Amino acid sequence: MQTVTYQEAQLLHSQCCQAISDPTRICIVYALNECERNVTELAEYLQTPQSTVSRHLKELLNRGMVHSRRDGPAVIYSLTDDRIIQALDTMRAVLADLLRTRAQWVDIVS
Repeated sequence: MQTVTYQEAQLLHSQCCQAISDPTRICIVYALNECERNVTELAEYLQTPQSTVSRHLKELLNRGMVHSRRDGPAVIYSLTDDRIIQALDTMRAVLADLLRTRAQWVDIVS
């Protein structure tokens, strides 16, 4: 079993966990997993104001989850590492299992 130092846990929390601590940012990450997009495309896809998407992209950029490149007048965003999606999918699977277990307990108690 691997151990983690407190300093490593702090870094993991500040750089990774906080980056995906907002549902909009999670949706942005999944949208960028499908294909590269600019802010306007992301805003339309997520049906979220462009200013909100821009703010969240800045957070993801600052924490190294996404990167940007200029394409003429547009800035195109993409994921820096596909393992971000793997980690989110793992957490989704854990959540599904937890919810199933809780539902079974509710059935037993009811």
